Amino acid sequence: MGRTHTFHLSPGEKTYPFVLNFADVRLYAFVTIFVAMDVAIPWLCHFIHPLAGPIFLPMFFFILLAGLLFGWRAGLLVGILTPLVSYGISGMPFLERLPTIVIEASFYGLSAGLFREQFKLNVFWSLLGAMVIGRLTAALALLIMHWSGDSNSPVLVWQAIKQGWPGIALQLVFLPTISIVLEKFYLKSGHHE
Repeated sequence: MGRTHTFHLSPGEKTYPFVLNFADVRLYAFVTIFVAMDVAIPWLCHFIHPLAGPIFLPMFFFILLAGLLFGWRAGLLVGILTPLVSYGISGMPFLERLPTIVIEASFYGLSAGLFREQFKLNVFWSLLGAMVIGRLTAALALLIMHWSGDSNSPVLVWQAIKQGWPGIALQLVFLPTISIVLEKFYLKSGHHE
């Protein structure tokens, strides 16, 4: 059980995403590459401008892409590891936000992969569904972690969405495009079985 395919492109053609199971060593190679990119690019954005991260949401880019391209296992692993590795290297995200970010990022990657792999949705709907689930999970995590009568967790989530709308728009444009281009390259290259 090295790999399975779920999303049908056309009759007679192989399917996508290129799903990697936990027993496949390639899963860990791709996860390592995606986590490295997901740590480096937000750091670069933060170096350029402190608000570039919250506005353009670069940390979630490769988490979502991992789920879309390689299935829920890759998305989940990249989602869990990215914030933890980033915090270990740079101290970002801040410790008080780290648990919420880990939960949100994990659900982004997990749901993107599940929508593609198990529910056989196309890239756009898988991405949109993952973005909604990720935000809802972040809101729930904030409510649980900051439970009190005067909790402003919904306000914090709404502020994050308002501030991050450029990043959400970029993800909706670029992630499906990248996924489709890589999918076509994969099929043309003859690496599929």
